[in-house]
Amino acid sequence: MRVLITGGSGQLGQALQKLSPPSVELIVLDRYALDLSDPKACEAAVHELKPVWVINAGAYTAVDRAESESELVNAVNAQAPEALARALQRTGGSLLQLSTDFVFDGAQGSPYQPHQPLMPLGVYGASKAAGEVQAASALDPDRLCILRTSWVYGPVGRNFLLTMLRLHQERDTLGVVADQVGCPTSTHGLALACWAVLEHSLVGRHHWSDAGAASWYDFAVAIGELAMQCELLQTPALVRPLTTADYPTSARRPSYSLLDCTATRSALGLSGIHWRQALHQVLEQLRQI
Repeated sequence: MRVLITGGSGQLGQALQKLSPPSVELIVLDRYALDLSDPKACEAAVHELKPVWVINAGAYTAVDRAESESELVNAVNAQAPEALARALQRTGGSLLQLSTDFVFDGAQGSPYQPHQPLMPLGVYGASKAAGEVQAASALDPDRLCILRTSWVYGPVGRNFLLTMLRLHQERDTLGVVADQVGCPTSTHGLALACWAVLEHSLVGRHHWSDAGAASWYDFAVAIGELAMQCELLQTPALVRPLTTADYPTSARRPSYSLLDCTATRSALGLSGIHWRQALHQVLEQLRQI
């Protein structure tokens, strides 16, 4: 099975390559090989390579900067999925489109089901929501899987874990927002879920994250505690809880964006693991690097 991965140099792209099944003929394109802001280039890549599946792991993910770069954000996060889908409609392939918990506004205070209406708060979330809608308008539903996830991190790239590790080393105290709740998701677990989607030919809208729930404050505290256990830190910083009002940002973020993954876990035959266990595994990987 020929599979094309976009965003190949990103944190998820690297995890997908590492966990690629031996039966897969893998084609990996990074941002230099495929400019996702160019819809014509996206279509041309599909027509030339004719993959059975495209895993669109590439995205514009700088949530705050997105507020001032809406044209670029929409090109990468909305127009690229549509272009990939339009080309796959002609070639007969399927699309796994990665999306985000930020397509929801977080107002309901309970885990979001895959079928619920999209209500993004900022430019980033709106662009990912548009990517879902535009891909669905261009590709037959039996060849499209939209997989929403949350708070993605791993041992490479730019993410909350690696930022917090650095700050734990550099500072005595940290302030981290405690009134935004979701679930951290390791790239390892997410990549396993992506490959399971292809194995089971899963289509429709689905959710995947690691298990449990956390605030960013909880995540930051756990990073310090577990990094000390893994001997990546001698002494973690003291983490102080902040409110969203204490830490204003350009983009509004959902206060509660937990995703209900029950149906997806059942469909894929994957139980998932608690986010603290997944975090410990990633830190162990970092210790061995």
